[in-house]
Amino acid sequence: MEKIKLQVSENNTNIRLDVFLSSEQLMFSRAQAQKAIKEGRVLVNSKNVKASFHVYTGDFIEIEKIDLVSIDVGPEDIKLDVLFEDMSIIVINKPAGMVVHPASGNYSGTLVNALLFHCKNLSGIGGAVRPGIVHRLDKGTSGVLVVAKNDKAHIGLSKQFEEHSVKRIYSALVYGVMKESTGVINLPIGRHNTDRKKMSTITRKGREAVTHWELLESFDHLSFLRVILETGRTHQVRVHLSTIDHPIVNDLDYGTSKRLKTITDKRLLDVIKGLKRPLLHAGFLEFIHPETNETMKFKVPLTPDFTSVLNILRADK
Repeated sequence: MEKIKLQVSENNTNIRLDVFLSSEQLMFSRAQAQKAIKEGRVLVNSKNVKASFHVYTGDFIEIEKIDLVSIDVGPEDIKLDVLFEDMSIIVINKPAGMVVHPASGNYSGTLVNALLFHCKNLSGIGGAVRPGIVHRLDKGTSGVLVVAKNDKAHIGLSKQFEEHSVKRIYSALVYGVMKESTGVINLPIGRHNTDRKKMSTITRKGREAVTHWELLESFDHLSFLRVILETGRTHQVRVHLSTIDHPIVNDLDYGTSKRLKTITDKRLLDVIKGLKRPLLHAGFLEFIHPETNETMKFKVPLTPDFTSVLNILRADK
């Protein structure tokens, strides 16, 4: 049986095997990873181990290609904004409001459903629920996302994300006026200790997370930022900016409604209240094509809802 072969990098040393397999890049769920390990379908340095086994830099992981179906996922005729496509990858400009892959409460209308209709083939590494998915954008985040159409491309892209060689630049509108023009947030991120749906910098088992930000424009009580990810943890930008007391505008999970009271312009306040997502946009993505070795760069403009808020702020300014 064909196997997926991986090697543990320095960025993932000394973590549980099931955690490694359910990382941002491999996209197995924790339960799927544990099931595969228990059935002996995962080897570490050619040996069967338990899910709790800790992997270290240089360890070789072999995973049997098996169908890890947990729910039925079918193709759906959903329009996609395709920026690039060949036999190996497809690059999408994801709209805000679209979930990347099926999960509890979102079994249809996802990017995966749309991709299954659009593409004849997708990488099988993520299992039946997350085929081809190498990285994610939150439901409310718009912007550029790359998907693997075969396993070789998936492994190649995953390695780049794991080694932090992929360049990702976001735009964010946050509450508060930044005191500095640039900054770095270096705080580990893990599951929230009490709310398992959220992430936090105050956690028992945080993983390295580094976010760079640059102030582009200042307004009354708001700041427009360019954000560059050095790592790629779940909800990283949202958690980090909230941690330094500059939550993203309309982030209902990591912000607070009290910040709305700082907005005195009624027209601006009405527009913000009408937003359906946090003002976070993944506008730039750069990576090496996993098969041609060509440098790929993609840039997409801000969405109309984001631009409308900025236009009001600039007009008032």
